Amino acid sequence: MAAPASPGLLQAPSFCAARRLPAVSRSATRRASFTVQASASDSTKHTVLEAFRENRALKIISGLQNFDRSNVASVVTAADKVEIGNYDSFYEMGIEFSSEQILNMTRETRKMLPDITLSVTVPHTLSLPDQMRLAELLEEEGADIIQTEGGKCSRPTKPGVLGLIEKATPTLAAAYSISRAVSIPVMCSSGLSSVTAPMAVTAGAAGVGVGSAVNKLNDVVAMIAEVRSIAQAMGLPSRNVSEHLRSVHH
Repeated sequence: MAAPASPGLLQAPSFCAARRLPAVSRSATRRASFTVQASASDSTKHTVLEAFRENRALKIISGLQNFDRSNVASVVTAADKVEIGNYDSFYEMGIEFSSEQILNMTRETRKMLPDITLSVTVPHTLSLPDQMRLAELLEEEGADIIQTEGGKCSRPTKPGVLGLIEKATPTLAAAYSISRAVSIPVMCSSGLSSVTAPMAVTAGAAGVGVGSAVNKLNDVVAMIAEVRSIAQAMGLPSRNVSEHLRSVHH
């Protein structure tokens, strides 16, 4: 089996607006977080999705908000994957996204970028049946990858390994359910660690995304060690991870 590509992570600006909740100003809602995964080669959609088909995709989430619509097209010309997601900062402001808003963002994105590999995160704020239904509709709208999230509401009460499993339970449940509702790959994200990343694949995910497990660490060396630990737990090659993490954090 060929080793997966090791892409760097960039952040692309938003060009879609969310409806505001009563307590939040409209200017605060005109944002949607896009993560663009760019590689050095001219990857096709087939090669981008190959790692998902073989259940060996690992994404490191760097996560910044971007607001400048005018830069989207120029940024994504060098990218092979665009993600609609990273909603945590909106939740902190009291903003939640409805299924229809996510669908509208997906339609607008697909219209603007018809050939890009598109990943869309299903909000954890929806009920599990609603998450499954939204995933089905996103597949119909042309999404290539569905990403789950667990949300910061998942607060483990147990220490150690039990706590890690408890923290990952919401996103693992979503990955299990959504992967059985759609035929496109599902990426399991939020609250995962080297302990629970393999569980995500067993639950039905084609890949995993980790953010806080890496970003909470204080230096690049510790980040590299954590990414290697997660990659090894999933049976993935972890070579060159140091170069790619340094490219993200410089």
